[in-house]
Amino acid sequence: MLLEEIKKYKIYLASQSPRRKELLAGMGFDFEVMPTHVKEVHPEGCTPAQVVEHLSRLKIQSINIEQFPENALFIASDTIVVADDDILEKPASDEDAFRMLRQLSGREHTVMSGVSVRTRRFCATRHSETQVRFRAFSDEELWHYIRHYHPNDKAGAYGIQEWIGYVGVESVNGSFYNVMGLPTCMLWTMLQEAVYQ
Repeated sequence: MLLEEIKKYKIYLASQSPRRKELLAGMGFDFEVMPTHVKEVHPEGCTPAQVVEHLSRLKIQSINIEQFPENALFIASDTIVVADDDILEKPASDEDAFRMLRQLSGREHTVMSGVSVRTRRFCATRHSETQVRFRAFSDEELWHYIRHYHPNDKAGAYGIQEWIGYVGVESVNGSFYNVMGLPTCMLWTMLQEAVYQ
């Protein structure tokens, strides 16, 4: 089983996201957090799927793998929200968060996460997509969420596991955990490939 085989590896999560840490721990893995510091920019003309794959790959390629043990295994991820072909990353201010949430209110949007896994012998990048539908929110509800939950560190200005998700999500089509920032089922498959190759 993967949980036994992967004990041969030293796992590093290239993210400071509390949600990703929680999800990776929930999968049963021991790991060390090793945040990367890269400028999250992407080439012009990329599709949203290409953007998240590029950003997760950028994070993992910034690591000098030669400085780590032979059995090091790295995981990096990036998440965006897409509505009207607009990529909604982390809001720059409360007003920006309100603008994003108003755009998502009463309709469906897509959450995409890119995931990269790397060892000395294996390197792969993939992405996962989930469709989320919100009911229509009042301005008062949106400002309540922003003022009490401070979502400026979240793509699309919301965390599905928070109040806005409890009261506002009508449907989810795809991986719920992808919306939290880490498509755990897809990651499990990628780790199997890395370990059993």
